[in-house]
Amino acid sequence: MANIKSAIKRIRQNGKKLNRNQQFRSAAHTHIKKARRLIDEGKLKEAQETAQQAIITLDKAAVKGILHPNNVARRKSRLMKRLNKALQEQQGG
Repeated sequence: MANIKSAIKRIRQNGKKLNRNQQFRSAAHTHIKKARRLIDEGKLKEAQETAQQAIITLDKAAVKGILHPNNVARRKSRLMKRLNKALQEQQGG
């Protein structure tokens, strides 16, 4: 345990930051997971809406500095690539 006042304060601040950041990370992870599951099940209409919500959540995390912008871009790209591929397969087949 820290003995110095500034270290004690820093521990307290880090705890608050951890909780706040964890909420955004968890929400983003949940939306992405749900969208991927819907894509795999073939429910593409619902998947599009969930993917849009995931993108919004990821963008908020990037703006707040919780996730790196390149990390967010990569996750959004992978999700949309998967969704578009499923949409093309549905139209073509």
